[in-house]
Amino acid sequence: MHQTEKENKGMGKNRILITCAKGITPFLREELLQLGFPVLSETIAGIATEGTMDDTLRLNLHLRTAHRVLFLIKEFTAQNADALYDAVSRIAWEEYIAKDGYLCVTSSVDNQSIRDSRYANVRCKDAIVDRIREKCGQRPDSGPDQDRVVVNLYWKDDQCAVYFDTSGEPLSRRGYRNIPLTAPMQETLAAAVIMATGWDGSSHFINPMCGSGTLAIEAAFIALNRAPGLLRNNYGFMHIKGFNESLWENLHLQAKKETKKTLGYKIIATDIRREAVEAARKNAATAGVAHLIEFAACDYSGTAVPDGKGIVILNPEYGERMGRIRELEVVYTGIGDFFKQKCRGYNGYIFTGNLDLAKNVGLRTKRRIPFFNGGIECRLLKYELYEGSRKNKS
Repeated sequence: MHQTEKENKGMGKNRILITCAKGITPFLREELLQLGFPVLSETIAGIATEGTMDDTLRLNLHLRTAHRVLFLIKEFTAQNADALYDAVSRIAWEEYIAKDGYLCVTSSVDNQSIRDSRYANVRCKDAIVDRIREKCGQRPDSGPDQDRVVVNLYWKDDQCAVYFDTSGEPLSRRGYRNIPLTAPMQETLAAAVIMATGWDGSSHFINPMCGSGTLAIEAAFIALNRAPGLLRNNYGFMHIKGFNESLWENLHLQAKKETKKTLGYKIIATDIRREAVEAARKNAATAGVAHLIEFAACDYSGTAVPDGKGIVILNPEYGERMGRIRELEVVYTGIGDFFKQKCRGYNGYIFTGNLDLAKNVGLRTKRRIPFFNGGIECRLLKYELYEGSRKNKS
């Protein structure tokens, strides 16, 4: 079989593929450039950069909008599963994976000879563990858990790429959201939405309808310049042979030093459901930022909005269940009234997957920024709320 190969010799510099939720790449690109990494190419749900395995430690620690950090091991061509097995078994896995370790294989497969991607996973996994058993006399365990070594296979037509998923569990799992409630906004999406507003902690951040508190907590992280990965104590890279533990400790220490201790402005989070406010408060406590967020149980319209400037951001229901539409029309109309009466001088934002409902706000949008929340196409709608006579808040 003719085979073209580019192998990562000794884990030097190679391509790093960073995945993200659909549509978030503009914000991920900004983060990468700020960290000093080149942008080699982009898709709707990922960016390719380059660096060493050590570089993936910094990326996992600091990226707010990334889903996974994949480090390229080898590229090759394979027409079918046997060719895949042959190519994967040529990689020196014994140099990267302990013989008594644990391995998970994930994949994205689009090859005519493969009807079920699980079969490609099994063949890839077999090639890895067979190689290690041959070289070391023992094979690692394998299974679906992504909390140790994770190998990712990308296979389209006859083009294959094998990566280490250095994140393991997705980076959206920061480690603070122990009480998620129903339909929560993912942490990485929340960070991207805040980045889209341009808010950086130099003004107030008001979040009625806070749910489990994700937007408010991510806002606190941004305002404090706090690395989003500081809470997590387990990543895929930690289980790969040669893990640079001293570098990780230094990166961790440096990130803590660069974290501010206090905020100059208020972050306020409210929800009409007391159980939501309690969950948000507990999540914020786990995140170490509860003392920086003012929580209150009240209707969105009763949220205290301090004098000055800032942003007010709401994530109301989209009305996927038809029976809720009429009820939600009233809510969206009320949000428009709340903006006009209590939020003058601020920028107002609504994150919604229902633009028809948003028409009930009754204000002209300044911007409409596209996002996806899972499979739902959404918009972050911006409203400029000009200064003027502000109605009494009492």
